[in-house]
Amino acid sequence: MKKIYLIMSVAALVLGAASCESALDVRNPNNQTTYDFGNNKADLEEAIIACYNRIRLEGTFARVGYTMDAVRGDEVWNSSQQWYLPYDNLNSVNTDEIGNLWIWRDCYHVVNRCNFVLSKVDVANLDEDSYNKIKGQALFLRGLAYYTLVTYYQQVPLFIDYAQYSSIQTMYSEESSQDAVFDQVESDFKEAMSLLPSRDTGGEFAAGRATCGAAAGYYARALMFRHKYEEAYVVLKDIIGGTYGHYELMPDYGDNFSEDTENNLESLFEVQYMDYGTGGVDEEWTPVNISPDATQGHAVESNYAPAAYGSWADLAASPWLYNLFKAERCTDGTLDPRLYWTLGTYESEYDTYTGARTAAYPNGDPRANVLYQGAITETPVSNNASGGIPIAKWTYGRYDVCSSIVTGLHCGINIRLMRYSDVLLRAAECENEINGPTQIAIDYINEVRSRVGLANLELADFPTKDHLFEQIANVERPKEFGCENGRGIDLIRWGFFYDEGRLDQIRQHSCYMLDGTPNTDELTVETASDYSYKYYQPGHEYFPVYQSTMTSNPKLKGNSANNNIDNSDEFLSKWSVHPVVELK
Repeated sequence: MKKIYLIMSVAALVLGAASCESALDVRNPNNQTTYDFGNNKADLEEAIIACYNRIRLEGTFARVGYTMDAVRGDEVWNSSQQWYLPYDNLNSVNTDEIGNLWIWRDCYHVVNRCNFVLSKVDVANLDEDSYNKIKGQALFLRGLAYYTLVTYYQQVPLFIDYAQYSSIQTMYSEESSQDAVFDQVESDFKEAMSLLPSRDTGGEFAAGRATCGAAAGYYARALMFRHKYEEAYVVLKDIIGGTYGHYELMPDYGDNFSEDTENNLESLFEVQYMDYGTGGVDEEWTPVNISPDATQGHAVESNYAPAAYGSWADLAASPWLYNLFKAERCTDGTLDPRLYWTLGTYESEYDTYTGARTAAYPNGDPRANVLYQGAITETPVSNNASGGIPIAKWTYGRYDVCSSIVTGLHCGINIRLMRYSDVLLRAAECENEINGPTQIAIDYINEVRSRVGLANLELADFPTKDHLFEQIANVERPKEFGCENGRGIDLIRWGFFYDEGRLDQIRQHSCYMLDGTPNTDELTVETASDYSYKYYQPGHEYFPVYQSTMTSNPKLKGNSANNNIDNSDEFLSKWSVHPVVELK
């Protein structure tokens, strides 16, 4: 009997082992690996959607990644005197997490997913149209991520091969030079231009996704950062000429900041958010944002809007920007309508515009002095303690949507990252840099001005290249793009941190009062409570790499902000800075 039990036991063990081995061969379809996934069209189309998901994180464009460059500029300041303050003053230390880690981390999320798609697209069995769209989108989004990284952090590790992540030796990489990263950015955008359809031919695909026009616009931006004006000008003229699809200015400037007019003819590329009240309930802050019931909105409104309506009230507009709008009237005597859509101020004149066809309200809009569904008789303060002028862009302040703000990732207004007006003003800048002040450059500018009812500029008023540059840099661009992402990048590419005259100028622009009111006085550094660049340290026009990131990767040496290196000599060895000149 003992032998029989022994034989039965052995048989049971053998059968059990065999059954276990058989069970191990069964793969869970809900637990795929990167090796199993991405080998066909359906998988790669899902993977591309996952790439777009990453540009909607807090560190990319849902909050900090977008607003950090705005506060780095001279037309936005930190009204909370808490969050963002080191980035407003440009003296942040590398242990501060907000800008030094979150943007870095979330942009590399985008890079990682795009690299995965690019590692699969050439081996998957795809038709030509699908191949071009999938690869083109991955290249565009990776280029966008690296464009953000290199303009925020100066020099960063460059990963373009998904296989690099397979080894700790290759995954931990040292920084590439800024030029090397820009070379890759230009390459990605240029190839994407040749692969992606235009907004005209892309059909439903082109509504909300990257197109060849988006890639062309960002390619020109990347070229201009390194003063490649001739090359950029060719691309910009092709965009204007319709090579990459038809673009035009929307008749109403406000259409660029509304949920009802998203992905319109002026938009080259925008980040997609779900309309007010249509998202889920999960408040997913980065680096998550994978819940099917996520809110699907951004939190820029929570930073920009006035505290009286429930916002965090971290950021406000500078009095300089306000007075820039007030300095020039439209041809019909009304205020520049961009003031209305950019800043949440009370203007007594708005009440007289109701029902009239004016530059401010081209369609006889009856909203007048209304903010968050309520009539206002004075400008609400941005921050209850410090004061400041509230920002209206990327908020529901000027729309009949809600009476108060639900802070967090709830605003559904698509953030337009590049508009056709930027193409026109960049074309004017390139024409001026190459040929000096010309009527061609003036015509590009006048097209943007005409949309809002301003009088045409005259070539005779700009005797030199420096004068027209001054008009573009410190009048036209801040009024068209005030409080949007990109001004800080402009200040760097123009060299304003590397010339004492220009540095003093942006200090004057960034003055503000800490008097608890929405102060609109024309201020100077002598009369203001403070100004954004008072504590600026050379090299800190870029944000330092987070210390824990450098500790984890000993190959990282940091950038000019980490090492307190003045970038003036390097910039001036390659390019010049336009001197400050007085305009008529």
